Amino acid sequence: MKKSSIGIRNESSLHKTLKFQYAASAKKTEVAVGEYVADAISEDGEFIEVQTGSFAPLEKKVKELAAIGKVRIIHPVVVTKTLETYDANGDFLYRRKSNLHGSIWNIFNPLLHAPLLPLVKNVKIELAMIDTTERRVRDGKGSWRRKGVSIQDKQLSAWHERVLFAKKSDYLCFIPFKKGEKFTVSSLAHREGLKTVIARKALYVLAKMKLVKRIGKDGRAWVYIR
Repeated sequence: MKKSSIGIRNESSLHKTLKFQYAASAKKTEVAVGEYVADAISEDGEFIEVQTGSFAPLEKKVKELAAIGKVRIIHPVVVTKTLETYDANGDFLYRRKSNLHGSIWNIFNPLLHAPLLPLVKNVKIELAMIDTTERRVRDGKGSWRRKGVSIQDKQLSAWHERVLFAKKSDYLCFIPFKKGEKFTVSSLAHREGLKTVIARKALYVLAKMKLVKRIGKDGRAWVYIR
C-alpha cells in the first residue's frame, strides 16, 4: 500500500472538490509517485496536495515530492461558514452562520509546526479563500465542546479568490512596518486588527523564515525588526 494517501472513505466533500478543482483531469487524482500518493497533478505537471490542517504531517512527503518536481499545497481558508444541523435520523433542524471568519493570516495556523516549508525549493502555498457549509448531526458522538454534535461533512459553497505564496518575499505583506521600525506582537495585532494569538504565530513563523528578527525585550514583550 502506498504511503501518505488520504483515506478516501473518510475524505470530506470539500477535500474532494478542491482535489478535482486543481487536477488536470479525473485520471490525475490520487497518483502514485514513488512511495507516496499525490492528491492530484495539475495541467502544468505540479503535484497538488490539499491540506486542511497543519502542514507538519505533510512536510516529509512534500520535501520528497519537491525533489522530483514542483509542488503546490492548497490550504482552504473559510471566509464564511454556514452550519447546518440535523437530528440522528437525518431530519433538518436549523441553519446558522458561524461567528468565525478567515483571512490570509490563517496561513500561520498550518505553518506553525512547519515554518521552513515555504523555503523549500519547488514548493508553493496557495490559499483557497472560500465559503463552506458544514453538516452536523446530533448523534451524541461528537466533541464535548459541541455538546455531542458530530461534524458529518464539509462542502464548498462559494469561491472568493486564490492567494499564492510562491517565494519568500511574498510573505513580506505580513510585515506592515518599515525597515528598522521596532514592533511587538501587540503592535502587530493592533496595526492589523488581529487576535494576539494569530500575531504571535505569525511572528514566530516569520522569524524562523528570517524575515523578522528579535532584537531584545520591552518589559516582557519581544521586540522585532524587519
